[in-house]
Amino acid sequence: MDREILRSVQRPLKQLYREKPQAGRILLEASGRLGEEGLSCSVQTGQALVSAGLHPSTGGDGTLACSGEMLLQALVACAGVTMAAVAANRSLGVAGSVHASGVLDVRGTLGMDPEVPVGLSSIKLTFKLQTDASEQDVVQLIETTEKYCVVLQTLHCPPDIEIIATRL
Repeated sequence: MDREILRSVQRPLKQLYREKPQAGRILLEASGRLGEEGLSCSVQTGQALVSAGLHPSTGGDGTLACSGEMLLQALVACAGVTMAAVAANRSLGVAGSVHASGVLDVRGTLGMDPEVPVGLSSIKLTFKLQTDASEQDVVQLIETTEKYCVVLQTLHCPPDIEIIATRL
């Protein structure tokens, strides 16, 4: 998508959100079904049903998606789409790849050592870019991508989370 098409699509949305700020607050949702395949949770994505299960390092057989990897995949997708939009908005030709990796000490989630945190302790997001843009344009592209990537900013500044359990 080129700059003018992107701007023509976003212009009326931005105008609506300026006039009615509450219209800019949307609810994103995800749902899953427990135990459809043993120790698993099936999640409906926009394109397919994904069954997540235990990673082999915690007792899974490797046939189901790992939710930690799905988190990294969401980061890659969001950062990639955000970068593409920023590049289009600046009329920069950019191609290449996005890669995320994260360090997880599984002893935490296995409850082996209370001193070992549960969750990823570090994440690295790498862009390998093909572009004729100047070095300054690339630096600004990365900075703006970081600023507006929803998943990255959510990881940087975790939201308040409320846990609710009800009986069926």
